[in-house]
Amino acid sequence: MDFTQFLTTKRYNKLKNVIEKRRTDLTIVLENIIDPHNISACLRSCDATGIMTVRLVYDGSQPFPKLSKTSSASASKWVETIKYDTIESCYKDLKDENFDIFTTAMTNKSVSLYEVDLTKKIALVFGNEHTGVSEKATQLADANYLIPQIGMIQSLNISVACAVSLYEAFRQRNQAKMFENPQLDSNQIYDKLNQWAQR
Repeated sequence: MDFTQFLTTKRYNKLKNVIEKRRTDLTIVLENIIDPHNISACLRSCDATGIMTVRLVYDGSQPFPKLSKTSSASASKWVETIKYDTIESCYKDLKDENFDIFTTAMTNKSVSLYEVDLTKKIALVFGNEHTGVSEKATQLADANYLIPQIGMIQSLNISVACAVSLYEAFRQRNQAKMFENPQLDSNQIYDKLNQWAQR
């Protein structure tokens, strides 16, 4: 089936509806994440909440893991990824694109997730499973936030923290009616449809 014929199928309608809700003004940064299942789960949350692109930073201290072949890994087909060798180069691109950068570091200056305006252009940074966000990533960020907790263990799995954060962003953005009109223009939507139709 050529692309012209594809434009009349049910799958076309599904893809078009999804692409029209994709946002380029919210992204996440995954820094040196080891477990491929965690990466896959994060990508699945990104797909579910309309994120177009994810930034992956691997500075050589950890190898880039192969994404698992579980069902959640299929989200990697629908969420674009950009790889970086350093957090500085990743942050430079984000700043050039006018993103505010928030790390998930727990510092005495961290604010609650629920106090952050997630309707603005923002990048959320999640760190390694064992060491968290690097000191460099924290220092260079605009601010830090934490997810309030009342349990004995004051930490969440990276993929859970990502999902909680993204769904708070989704809630705020949905309340602000940000998904009612496409952010991409008609040419971008058409090009993306052409790409996704091949997957």
